Amino acid sequence: MGRPTKHKGDKYANGNYKSYQKKLDATPNQRKKRAALNAENRKRGTYGNGDGKDVSHKTDGSTVLESMKINRARVGKQRKKA
Repeated sequence: MGRPTKHKGDKYANGNYKSYQKKLDATPNQRKKRAALNAENRKRGTYGNGDGKDVSHKTDGSTVLESMKINRARVGKQRKKA
């Protein structure tokens, strides 16, 4: 069992990440990015088929199919460096 705290509720859960992410995901720019990635996934035939692939962005701006696990883990490595 965790240490007792005076803070209660979702506002303090997980470093307030959920409320921040919800606001970010609702921004017009983020919605546009998400729609573009979903369209690219559909175009490549990997959207919703359970193959474990994601469209990954390369440094030159192009995209390539890559394992979800590798693509999404890369972001975490970048955050830990900062």
